[in-house]
Amino acid sequence: MIINGKEEHIATPITVAELIEQRGLRAERVTVELNGEIVPRALRAQTRLKGTDTLEIVTFVQGG
Repeated sequence: MIINGKEEHIATPITVAELIEQRGLRAERVTVELNGEIVPRALRAQTRLKGTDTLEIVTFVQGG
């Protein structure tokens, strides 16, 4: 699986929500793109990942 441009070996099956949790990210502060399509928050727990998937996980940072 490719995550943010880097090849990673992730044990599958796993959902987008589980991956976010494993990485210690706050679900409300990230956007996930799976194979070029945004995964809506409401579908993260149902969206299963495969070893051939490409993910982009973008974290929103607040600052000023």
